[in-house]
Amino acid sequence: MAEIELKTAPADFRFPTTNQTRHCFTRYIEYHKCVAAKGEETPDCHKFAKYYRSLCPGEWVEKWNEQRANGTFPGPL
Repeated sequence: MAEIELKTAPADFRFPTTNQTRHCFTRYIEYHKCVAAKGEETPDCHKFAKYYRSLCPGEWVEKWNEQRANGTFPGPL
């Protein structure tokens, strides 16, 4: 049986508190900016995807994806 290794995003000096809401939002934006600049299959972008997926609740990501699709996302993409 293959062993699964679980990891979360590395510590980031921009987010020193235990509340990781802003860290989650920033990583989500970084991922989508990377995809827009380099393409979805670029390995550079995969790390940002892993980070935001480990930090953000699924409900938030679903909401943000809907907002992006509707053109109402509040962040700088």
